[in-house]
Amino acid sequence: MRKTEKSHPAPSDQQWVHINGKLVPKAEAHLSIYDHGFLYGDGAFEGIRVYDGNIFRLEPHLTRLFRSVRALGIELCVDKPVLQQQIAELVRKNGHYSGYIRLSVSRGVGLGLDPAHIGKTPTLVISTEQLRLYPQEMYENGLHVITASTRVPPAVCIDPQIKSLGRYVNNIMAKMEANRMGAGEALMLNMQGYVAEATGDNIFVVSGGMLLTPPTTDGALPGITRQAVMDLARDMGIACRETSLTLYDVYNADEAFLTGTAAEVIPMVTCDQRKIGEGKPGRITQRIIAAFRELTKVDGLKV
Repeated sequence: MRKTEKSHPAPSDQQWVHINGKLVPKAEAHLSIYDHGFLYGDGAFEGIRVYDGNIFRLEPHLTRLFRSVRALGIELCVDKPVLQQQIAELVRKNGHYSGYIRLSVSRGVGLGLDPAHIGKTPTLVISTEQLRLYPQEMYENGLHVITASTRVPPAVCIDPQIKSLGRYVNNIMAKMEANRMGAGEALMLNMQGYVAEATGDNIFVVSGGMLLTPPTTDGALPGITRQAVMDLARDMGIACRETSLTLYDVYNADEAFLTGTAAEVIPMVTCDQRKIGEGKPGRITQRIIAAFRELTKVDGLKV
């Protein structure tokens, strides 16, 4: 994670959390034991990065959040401009100019599955923290990846475009598989056997100079970093296409990398003990990483 610019004040000793529109000291931040997010995973969330005081692609993140809660039938009691203001306020209050921002929304408070039994006021929490998914050597040398036996839920059960709280139980189980195998990450397939995503990241492969990535219809989340990479590829003259991928396509790719808000862009050099390309971060991958790092400095909301 990049160092904070010298012009920014040091992080505050007293850390704060935004809960339902109010700033609360982190040590005093509590939720009801009957919150629907805690009881049933009934809600949505967003992870956002801030780089040297630039909240990266905040507008697309909030757009995805509002789409997720609308799909879940949750009505937020705040609009985007106010939510943007609250996020920026918390970043400044905590002196958190480089790191991770988490927005969590639940349907509200009440016991029982039926939403009719709970109030109409959802729970909205904004927090800041430091988060790094992988050690630095994995960014330099690449990830060793396995294929998990845990599958992504089919879209007929829950749409992969909804970044919901409960959906990630599957991803956690797949991550546990990777840990047991000593791998850096795990790929997840859909019920038809196509590659969907990694446990917390989207996947891209390079084949014949073209970037390929699974479509959301195959179970991939419409990642914000994923879209940023697709935009960069277009600007750099690199062809990019959404298409169904099998493990055969991954094993025989020239290069591969994963993308995500917390992960950023990280090379992938083996899959299921098959060497991808030359078994090291490839040229196109390195170009994308360099371009993405530059993009994080300018694309977002300055605080």
